[in-house]
Amino acid sequence: MSDIEEKSWKTLNKDLDRISAMEQAVAYTSRPLVAPGLALAFMAITGLAVAAFIGFEPLGLVVVAAAIIGAYMAINIGANDVANNMGPAVGARALTIGTALIVAALCETAGALIAGGDVVGTVSRGIIAPESVAETQVFIWAMMAALLAGALWINLATWVGAPVSTTHSIVGGVMGAGIAAAGFAAVNWPMMGRIAASWVISPVLGGIFAAIFLAVIKSRIIYRPNMIEAARYWVPILIGIMGGCFATYLSLKGLDKIIKIPFGTAVLIGLGFGIVLTFAMRPVIRRQSEGMENRKKSLKILFNIPLIFSAALLSFAHGANDVANAIGPVAAIVHAVRDGGASDAVGIPLWVMLIGGVGLSIGLLLFGPKLINIVGSEITRLNAMRAYCVALAAAITVIFASWLGLPVSSTHIAIGAIFGVGFFREWYHERILKEKRVDTTSPLEVRKRKKVVRRAHFVTILAAWVVTVPMAAMLSAMLFYLMNLIVL
Repeated sequence: MSDIEEKSWKTLNKDLDRISAMEQAVAYTSRPLVAPGLALAFMAITGLAVAAFIGFEPLGLVVVAAAIIGAYMAINIGANDVANNMGPAVGARALTIGTALIVAALCETAGALIAGGDVVGTVSRGIIAPESVAETQVFIWAMMAALLAGALWINLATWVGAPVSTTHSIVGGVMGAGIAAAGFAAVNWPMMGRIAASWVISPVLGGIFAAIFLAVIKSRIIYRPNMIEAARYWVPILIGIMGGCFATYLSLKGLDKIIKIPFGTAVLIGLGFGIVLTFAMRPVIRRQSEGMENRKKSLKILFNIPLIFSAALLSFAHGANDVANAIGPVAAIVHAVRDGGASDAVGIPLWVMLIGGVGLSIGLLLFGPKLINIVGSEITRLNAMRAYCVALAAAITVIFASWLGLPVSSTHIAIGAIFGVGFFREWYHERILKEKRVDTTSPLEVRKRKKVVRRAHFVTILAAWVVTVPMAAMLSAMLFYLMNLIVL
């Protein structure tokens, strides 16, 4: 090869390397745009489908706009809220993040479509008196502003990495729009007081229950001479408690379309199912534990399958309960357009429920991994036993709150349970040091002391919780005024 040809080949190779590097750079920079693009595509498809179904007359376009915003809200709920159910299982390595996304998407959609309520309060559980926004146009803009404000706030929280309450976001949006439309007298302040109380009560209850169960596991299983034998006795009981809790919850939420079951009867159903499940699991756990070494790593295996089932059931329950946050205002707008004005309760059309269920799953699949990683591994380190305590505490707290009639947030409960597990471990470590008569105030021991809860996340999440309702309310009020200015 001549010198000229050799130089030509070198020049060509350099140009090809530059093109390859440029292609890689374009692919790298465009990757973050794929998920938002798919989300926008889902919203556009939703709008076109609803337009084809409803029509393009002026009031039909209002429903189309509401459906698009509802799809946006559902995507954000899936991105932020669902992480609370799957995060512990992923953090404990019982599920890979890919498997968790698939399981959660299926269970969330099933919960929304099978057990999602047929009837929902049009003004989010009585936050605003319907008569205060009785005029059809005012009511429509108030619901539209509330829905969009809640979605925008959740989107911001997801971007920051703070798991917030979608329930409180939509409640804040409804409150802000109601105040903008009819003044402060329109707000049901006693209900708002109960919701504010739940900010504190629900995470504290979740943390206490999670710490209690972790203490039981440590004292009755982990720190026993024969851990495997102790696990054969206690693990079926813990599984039975979990099964009983979900049987109670599903009796209250899943069967209400067929038959209304009183709370006491639901508890008895859960108790009976839990006892049967406990005895049914004893031979299963015994067979699974045969030949296991007497160490903590073996115990984690026994908790993996129950943890996976509990995460799936929590996702089902979340889909059944929180889908109303996305599609409740949409259903209210559809009712107002069709029948005029506000109502205490409206039926939810199947197509509206479908938007909520599918939107939850799409939001989870596209944007869920970020919050799943934060919840599962960045707040505190979780293994299968700690994660199971979180799931069990979340289930029991939801039942307990239903009995008390408290409007609680599944987000607050789950995150509170995770913090409860982490702070209990810190307290337990301090107790061990004191029993060993170690001077915990010396500089060397202070450095050795375990800080298993990341304080930065604790402060960020707490701040996000405190400002959720007022921020969503302010956004909603501004959007309501803006919508009215545009219309007028």
